[in-house]
Amino acid sequence: MKRSLQGRYEVVSTTGEQVRAFVPAPLPPFPVVDWSPALRQRFDEALVALGRLDSVTLLLPDVAVFPYTYVRKEAVLSSMIEGTQSSLSDLLLFEMEEQPGVPLDDVREVSNYVTAMEHGLARLREGFPLSLRLLREVHQKLLSGGRGATQNPGEFRNSQNWIGGTRPGNAIFVPPPPQQVMPCMGALELFLNDQPEPTSPLLKAALVHVQFETIHPFLDGNGRLGRLLIALLLCERKVLREPMLYLSLFFKAHRQAYYELLNRVRLDGDWESWLDFFAEAVTVTAGQAVDTVQRLDVMGRKDRERIQTLRRAAGSALRLHHELLRRPVATARMLEKQTGLSHVTVNKTIDHLVEMGLVKEITGHRRNRVFSYPAYLAILNEGTELPGKEPASR
Repeated sequence: MKRSLQGRYEVVSTTGEQVRAFVPAPLPPFPVVDWSPALRQRFDEALVALGRLDSVTLLLPDVAVFPYTYVRKEAVLSSMIEGTQSSLSDLLLFEMEEQPGVPLDDVREVSNYVTAMEHGLARLREGFPLSLRLLREVHQKLLSGGRGATQNPGEFRNSQNWIGGTRPGNAIFVPPPPQQVMPCMGALELFLNDQPEPTSPLLKAALVHVQFETIHPFLDGNGRLGRLLIALLLCERKVLREPMLYLSLFFKAHRQAYYELLNRVRLDGDWESWLDFFAEAVTVTAGQAVDTVQRLDVMGRKDRERIQTLRRAAGSALRLHHELLRRPVATARMLEKQTGLSHVTVNKTIDHLVEMGLVKEITGHRRNRVFSYPAYLAILNEGTELPGKEPASR
């Protein structure tokens, strides 16, 4: 459906020129969403896919194993869209205080994403509402240290920003002026809490993502937080027990369509095309997550069967294998701490796993060796090689 402009423009003076900044109308859309049979079917398919994703985690022998690395894959992808060059292995090395061969600020930004996600989920599990206060807390974690430390972490902006271009006058999009940020975010908070009317969680996630990106309330980190907000909302509303749905890979692969649809919502009110795209993103991404979990589970089972052939060493090897499923890059010292096995036992057992081809030493050093689970990492790394960076926001 084609509507009128979904907001209004305000002329602002910034960086020595006058530009039109866009102030979005509060949610929900008006006129209401036109639920054609095709769009309804898209959302039904997305809900079924989410149900499968939520249920597959319950079938796993150890539910806690997979979210640990899956959250980190999303951190890599979401940060990669912003231009960072860190890999999943880089992040895992950084977390164990090893220095990867990438810019430190890059890997720190990815690590901050994990910290921000974990903080948001912990607060929600405590019963804290998804609110502006929580968004500011998560943003503070997201920009703590590294390049974002100078961009007022945890504080809504008090200056004009823009997206794309070298200045506001040639920008792709100019968000609301700073004095409109709090009114816009206040209205968004009401919508998050079912005011003026209740909204189903998946529809709410789709609408809120666009509105947040349109308001662009922070000086930096809006793209990452806007994507993270989808997972937080679905977990808060109990659609997912674990944060296993991340749309960064889909948005990254279809970034041109993504940006065009955001602008069509703002200019023409074409929420239906955006919702169709969003539902497809959820369906495809949830299906990929289910496939990934199942493949990792099958691989883990097969490797455990191979480990059983070690006979006397099998018990120790199975304990190391279980830990590597959770942390597929580790040192011998870490494995000793996590398994409770002795230094001698861990090193002998690792040698067995290396000989079997299940584990690989990645430093080439004789001391302070680091080991990886390459087959596990290969599955998780699928898709992280796609190029692309979103337009810079300032």
